[in-house]
Amino acid sequence: RYIGISNCFAYQLAKANALAEKEGFQKFVSIQGHYNLIFREEEREMAKLCAEDNIAMTPYSALAGGRLSKHPGETSKRLEEDSYAKLKYDDTARQDQVIIDRVAELADKRGVSMTEISLAWLLTKVTAPVVGATKLHHIQGAAKAVDLQLTEEEMRYLEEAYVPHKLVGVMAQNTPAAAKQTHVWSTGSQKIETK
Repeated sequence: RYIGISNCFAYQLAKANALAEKEGFQKFVSIQGHYNLIFREEEREMAKLCAEDNIAMTPYSALAGGRLSKHPGETSKRLEEDSYAKLKYDDTARQDQVIIDRVAELADKRGVSMTEISLAWLLTKVTAPVVGATKLHHIQGAAKAVDLQLTEEEMRYLEEAYVPHKLVGVMAQNTPAAAKQTHVWSTGSQKIETK
């Protein structure tokens, strides 16, 4: 049997696996966290722990809710209506736009989609990203990324404009102080309040 975990800090995963080893339980073999070109906070500690302990990284939000797959000016229903993604990305939209513009530039230069550029970058960092798809061309674009190799220069170009972000979403509430506060989670028109 294999088990994975989602949305934890590196120290929490390390403690859980140390306890599992001590007690003879199955250790976590994968982590699903928030990681993409415009949100790279997993690189601070989690990526190092996973590399050292051979833990698979299978991040969600690989395309930042569509932001890394749309040319500037393009939109979609999800970009317009996903209130949870807006909570995660709207505050940093200006600084993130620099990277999104670079993804678009490289995609145009290479004659591929922005999805392919974004996922090709991510595939150099993780085991396998979780990619949401509602249309066949979403799956096809994601599959093409496997064969796309970015140069070291292209990788640097995509990465150098990154500005560290505050934790958002679930991870922002993964603290003792935050656990005592009221949180409102939203998935489209449905709102869920927790205490």
